[in-house]
Amino acid sequence: MPKDSYLVGLIGSGIGPSLSPALHEREADRQGLRLLYRLIDIDPLGVPPEAVGDLVRAARDLGFDGLNITHPCKQLVTEHLDALAPQAEALGAVNTVVFEDGRAVGHNTDVTGFAASFARGLPDAPLERVVQLGAGGAGAAVAHATLTLGAERVTVVDALPERAAALAGSLNRAFGQGRAAAAPPERQAELLAHADGIVHATPTGMAAHPGLPLPADLLHPGLWVAEVVYRPLETELLRTARALGCATLDGGGMAAFQAADAFRLFTGREPDAARMLTDLTELAGVVGAPN
Repeated sequence: MPKDSYLVGLIGSGIGPSLSPALHEREADRQGLRLLYRLIDIDPLGVPPEAVGDLVRAARDLGFDGLNITHPCKQLVTEHLDALAPQAEALGAVNTVVFEDGRAVGHNTDVTGFAASFARGLPDAPLERVVQLGAGGAGAAVAHATLTLGAERVTVVDALPERAAALAGSLNRAFGQGRAAAAPPERQAELLAHADGIVHATPTGMAAHPGLPLPADLLHPGLWVAEVVYRPLETELLRTARALGCATLDGGGMAAFQAADAFRLFTGREPDAARMLTDLTELAGVVGAPN
C-alpha cells in the first residue's frame, strides 16, 4: 500500500536551477502527500561523476525512497544498481532509481517522456531521416524514443566518434540493421541538407552552456527542431530555428512527462501529467526566462 510521505532527490552536476523539486513537490501537494525532494549536486560536493555509486548507496542508507539521475551520471550509475528495468538495460542509461526492499532498481523515463512530448508537440512531423546531435545518456533515450515513434533512420552525431558509433550499434541491435548510423560533426552540413528534422540532445543551450550546438547556417525551413534542454525553455537553437520558419519543440514537455513517470515510480500514485506540464511552463517562465 502506498505511503503518504516520501524522500527523493536528484544527483547530477550543476543542478541548482533544476525544476524537478518543484514539479514533484507540487504534484505531491495536490495528491495530499508529503514529498521532500533534495538536490545532490556533485560540483559543490567536490566529487567526480564516478562517485555516483557512493551517493546512491548513501541515499539508500539514509532512507531515501528514490532518486533521479542526470548529466553526467546517467550511464555511470548503471553498474552500481541491483537491477535494471528492461528499457534502462537496453539503453545503458538510468534517470530514475527506486529503492525497493533494500535494492536499487534503475529505470529510464526519458524515453517515454520524450515520446509523449514529441507526439503532442510535433504530431505530423516527417520521420524518414532524423539527425540527432548528442550520444550521451539523454541522447540514448531520445534516439530510442524517436525510432519507437516510427523514424526510418536516425543518424547520431557526437564530438566523440566512438560514443556515436556505440549508440548507433545498440540502436541497430534493438530496432534492426540500417535504422541508425553514426557520423562526425564534419558531416553535419551534408546530413542536414537532406534531413527531415533535428533532435538536439547535448547540454549546449543550457544556462551554464549558452550558444548553438551547430552553425546557424546549417538550419533551413524544411527542418523541424526538437530540443531536450528546458532551462531556458527557449534556447538559442529554438530561437534561431523559429526565425527561419522551422517547426520546433522545446524541452519542457520531455521534462514534465519524464517527471510524471518518475513520480509514478516513486509513489505508486497516478500523476496529472498535463498539470505537471503547466507547472513546468509556469516555473520556467518565472525563474528561467532571463537564463
